[in-house]
Amino acid sequence: MYFIKRLVLLPALLLLISFLAFLLVHVTPGGPFDRERQPASPEIERALQVKYHLDEPVLKQYLRYLGLVWEKDPHGRWRHSPASFNVSLKYRSHTVADIIAQALPVSLSLGLLGFGFALGVGLPVGYFTAVRRGRWEDYAGSLFAILAVCIPGLVLAPLLLMLFALKWRLLPVGLWTSPLHVILPVTALGLYFSGKIARLLREGMLNTMSAEFITTARAKGLSETAVLLKHAFRLGVLPVVSYSGPLLADLLTGSFVIETLFQIPGLGLHMVNSSLNSDYTLTVGLALLYAALLVVLNLLVDFAYALLDRRVRYE
Repeated sequence: MYFIKRLVLLPALLLLISFLAFLLVHVTPGGPFDRERQPASPEIERALQVKYHLDEPVLKQYLRYLGLVWEKDPHGRWRHSPASFNVSLKYRSHTVADIIAQALPVSLSLGLLGFGFALGVGLPVGYFTAVRRGRWEDYAGSLFAILAVCIPGLVLAPLLLMLFALKWRLLPVGLWTSPLHVILPVTALGLYFSGKIARLLREGMLNTMSAEFITTARAKGLSETAVLLKHAFRLGVLPVVSYSGPLLADLLTGSFVIETLFQIPGLGLHMVNSSLNSDYTLTVGLALLYAALLVVLNLLVDFAYALLDRRVRYE
């Protein structure tokens, strides 16, 4: 019942987010035609504003954006105004759906690979630092996790480019056309998050390993491997599961820094440029996409919680 309620409330939540995004973009200075190659004359600018209904009140523009405006035609008959949410004001030869359809698969590929890299590195490091607490493995793994968290992709990506692409010429500089092009951006994107995942898992497992039921499991004669994997890891990974929802939403919608440095044609660049260009329709469309991903992934996180921890019950 809990999950059904969340799904029922999803359209209302997305509608509220679209209104807030629409309002925030409109109150920022500038307009969608301010950065043309040649400044338009006042007459042309007024004609463009009339064509795209930018001369109307913000509330009416939003209702028109949703397709909820009715107008009289030259014959005095009421007609329904079509929704304008699929028209980009900056890239006027492309619709919002076209832009998202072209860029989303790239961002999805980059995000999923970065997420897999973060889990593939962070989970083993966090596990062994918790199991080997106080030994050299713990110190080495903790040092790696701290360094990974302290060096963001903005710093790591140029270093990887200079060393592996420009100096040693082992990997291509940029773009997204072959498996070799994947290695550097995925590493730069996922390494930071692998450090956070390692820290979260270590703390979660250490807290779980000090619980009474772990001592009871050992007293019953379970092997140390079974105790660690079946009990300690299963509950210790819950902070990682909770963190994975918003993390995956961020990765799937694109990383502006990584996509810019490696010239990857994903959503991150469009998300920033649409805000700078006051492209209202594209900005709201991308905000809705991010919000939908965030809500759905958090819902999947809640479901995973219930599977991993039988004490969790949603009502």
